[in-house]
Amino acid sequence: MDNEYKACSISGDDFTSQTHFSIKKTLFKYFGLLNICLLSFGLYFCYDNPGTLQDKFETDLKVPTTKFVLLYSIYSWPNVVLCFFGGVLLDSVFGIKWGTIVYMFLALLGQLLFATGAFVNIFWIMVFGRFIFGIGSEAVYIAQNNYTVLWFKDKGLNALFGLQSSIGLAGSIANSLSMGTVYKFVENNSNYSTPQCIGTVLFIASLTCVLSMICALVLGCMHSRTETVLKQEKAEKAETFKLSDIKEFPTVYWLVILLCTAYTVALSPFISLAQVYFMTKYNMGSDAANKLNSLVYTISAIISPLFGIMIDKFGRNILWVTVGIIGSIFAHGLLTFIEVSPYFSVSALGFFSSLFGTSIWPMIADVMPEHQLGTAYGINQAILNFSIAVASIVCGLIVENYGYFVLDVFFLLWLFLSLVPAVIIWKAKSKQSHHQVRYGVEESRTNLNGVKEALVHSTAGIANKQLVLAEQELIQRDNNFLNR
Repeated sequence: MDNEYKACSISGDDFTSQTHFSIKKTLFKYFGLLNICLLSFGLYFCYDNPGTLQDKFETDLKVPTTKFVLLYSIYSWPNVVLCFFGGVLLDSVFGIKWGTIVYMFLALLGQLLFATGAFVNIFWIMVFGRFIFGIGSEAVYIAQNNYTVLWFKDKGLNALFGLQSSIGLAGSIANSLSMGTVYKFVENNSNYSTPQCIGTVLFIASLTCVLSMICALVLGCMHSRTETVLKQEKAEKAETFKLSDIKEFPTVYWLVILLCTAYTVALSPFISLAQVYFMTKYNMGSDAANKLNSLVYTISAIISPLFGIMIDKFGRNILWVTVGIIGSIFAHGLLTFIEVSPYFSVSALGFFSSLFGTSIWPMIADVMPEHQLGTAYGINQAILNFSIAVASIVCGLIVENYGYFVLDVFFLLWLFLSLVPAVIIWKAKSKQSHHQVRYGVEESRTNLNGVKEALVHSTAGIANKQLVLAEQELIQRDNNFLNR
């Protein structure tokens, strides 16, 4: 496939010899990887700002749970459609460089609007800010996945996706561990009212999005350099995405989407509501509840790269996905039905959700061609956001009307549902492997028979040649005898 993205990962000698900025140069390559990973740091940090400060939103801004979950659902609703178009625009209009910059700017703008709404205590401005933030953030995730696949194709994608996830989750961990402390510092060292305190804290959080914006600009410069050297414009025209291509997407791709959606519905809303959940169920303070909730991200951030290395070595992504689902069912079951330390249950959830996340994302890259990756990831993000938006509203209603036990059961049902497409994919891949082995054996037999026939013909030919030579020798002897 001779397009611009493949060109980014080529090993041609011309590229290396023409510029010291070669993507094959170790320094260039890993500096690019660092910036790719940091793209999501600020987004993860700011996404969970409301969850970390949920008790402050309820007490200082008088936001009830049913309105609070709107801050998450409004993030997701627009991306039901816009993620799809964001992916299409990456593939066919903006390109990965400008698409990343534009979308990151929207995310930064949205976070600033959200902070402004909290500062002046106007809820609709906060909601609008989250709306804009969601549009930009989800499209940046698509671009980030594209950068990873297109720059490092066949270079240990599981480990790289694990590292990418780890850096992003570090943003969530930093948010969980720092925002409460930052709020107390602002409250104790200023004359602001409580809404202004929250607004100031959110403005401070915006600095992490500024960091991610800088990374987007740096990546744009690096990508421009590779395009200039490799003259990728010609390659780009060779194969482009068309909307009609969607109907040709393989069945396994849609099964991966279904699997990812069912699992995410069980995990993402739980993390968003976990602070008050832990405070209510285990009589914790807000700081202790935040630290407990951050365990999911802390464990994932530490072990995701290790899981990636393991999966790159042994393969069989769908096996590890299934193990991650079963382990998550075990962890949620402990939280729901068994009185054990919540630290053990949450640690188990972090462990198995990390295994799931590290192994699921490269499966899309494995089944989709490079010029369709933006759209493929965009469709995935769109469906995920639709599911999370609906699930957030449903979870808020469940908590208000039935309590947290029913919410736990709701999450368990979705985890069990995610096992269905996992088993289907596993069986399909096993059947495919069986056919490949059988075909390989039959091909080997055919080749062996061909070799045998060639040997027979070769042996017969040699024997015939030897007989002719013997006959010629006898005739020559007879002639010599007669001549004498």
